[in-house]
Amino acid sequence: MKRPNVLWIVALFLGWAFDFLFWKHRPGISFAIYVALCLGGGFLALLWNGIKPSWKSLLLLVPLLFFAAMTVVRREPMSVFLATVFPLTLLGILAATYLGGRWLRYSLADYVANLFKLTGSMIARPIIFLLEQKKQARSGENANPPGAGARSGGKRIWAVLRGVLIAIPIVVVFAALLSSADLVFAARLDELIQAFRLERLPEYIFRCIYILIFTYALAGVILHAGQKSQDEKLIGVENPLVPPFLGFTETAIVLGAVNLLFGFFVIIQFQYFFGGQTNIGVEGYTYAEYARKGFGELVAVAFFSLLLFLSLSAAVKRQTAAQRWAFSGLGVLLVALVGVMLFSAFRRLALYETAYGFTRLRTYTHVFMIWLGVLLAVVVALDILRRERAFALAMALASIGFAATLTLLNVDGFIVRHNVTRAPLEEELDVAYLASLSTDSVPDLASALQDESLSAGRRDAVGAALACRLDAAADEPDDDWRSFTFSDLWADRALKQVQGILDNYTILDDFWPVQVETPLGKTYDCWTGWMD
Repeated sequence: MKRPNVLWIVALFLGWAFDFLFWKHRPGISFAIYVALCLGGGFLALLWNGIKPSWKSLLLLVPLLFFAAMTVVRREPMSVFLATVFPLTLLGILAATYLGGRWLRYSLADYVANLFKLTGSMIARPIIFLLEQKKQARSGENANPPGAGARSGGKRIWAVLRGVLIAIPIVVVFAALLSSADLVFAARLDELIQAFRLERLPEYIFRCIYILIFTYALAGVILHAGQKSQDEKLIGVENPLVPPFLGFTETAIVLGAVNLLFGFFVIIQFQYFFGGQTNIGVEGYTYAEYARKGFGELVAVAFFSLLLFLSLSAAVKRQTAAQRWAFSGLGVLLVALVGVMLFSAFRRLALYETAYGFTRLRTYTHVFMIWLGVLLAVVVALDILRRERAFALAMALASIGFAATLTLLNVDGFIVRHNVTRAPLEEELDVAYLASLSTDSVPDLASALQDESLSAGRRDAVGAALACRLDAAADEPDDDWRSFTFSDLWADRALKQVQGILDNYTILDDFWPVQVETPLGKTYDCWTGWMD
């Protein structure tokens, strides 16, 4: 690099920014800001040194910035987790493919190999870079008069020290005068001085150490992007990483046996599940009991079927066109049967949700089943087209689609909308569960509380959930701007609209669990255990 100082300044700034944005503060807008700083700082350090990215690598900025922005919009735990993990993952892929931009052609082996390379660069590349810089400095000293560089550097250091010593008394005098002139300034200055109390010295040492660790690791990432991200050779392009070793006959027997088993299961599904409640009653099951059992197992079967097909696709020897088409045909049949099972699982879950309502886990499972079915179909299509290297890209896009769907759906708001209006309306709402949801749910709860089309009893229960979460939120205030999210902002606005109604609810906190008494005289618990 022509300007190594830029690299270290950027890395140190990003290390300090991490501490400033996240130390003792709940993540909010701070995460999106930090992602933007990492992008801006990384591009600055590289472009300033004349290192330009591949345009294909810049495509990663679209999902990266989308997920980073969603951390400012959502508070639901899974949505926030995915919106945090994906930008970090995509930043790693961007660093690994900055120059080459060949991530679209990566196989799973390429992703794994580049992950290890990037990790290695975070550990070793800054040291290698410093040694290279030291070697260049020595060769430069040989071309200059002896001691000239050292004397010049020494003069600059002494000049800085003299400037600091002269500035300190001057700044102290002006600070004293300004403190006398403005009481607010004096208070802020006193807070700044108090921040450097000696009893907090261990904390300062710890924070300085991890800032330096972050600086070192981030420098390694930037150096990897600028020096080791060319992707000259992809794994398995010329020769497969693992040559096919399984005969076609054995593979056909395995897939055929699995398809026979799945086919028998699907026939049972058509007879007993798709046939309706009467057929199920013959076997001694109620419709809800039948629906409650098995949807998790069916999703697991679909997932492992995908892994089985991918494994066999990589291992089977397909020496003739007939063998290739036969394998693809068995794969199409497998996907068709698994698709029926996924539809069965989807209907089982929907039936159970009609009776007992939505929860986060059930909503996650719904969305996951849809994207798993899409991925299965795409994988078989790619196998037919002989585009096996695109399996990894398909899995990556399906993962991004799943995460994006959850964040755009607003899981907690979705739960409120469906649970409040679901049939049968005469059943009581699970107030404690609704109260446990994040601030994403508050605008929908407030809207339901004002919905005249709902029964008085249902609106009374919705108000109880809002009163419970309003009481719980008062115990954990975090008004710092770094923790800001639009979810909190929209929740506050919604609560203000219904504050007059909520004033009629009474929180009973003398005993555990905390309860709420409603205007209609009902009492609900404000705490719930785990609910699947």
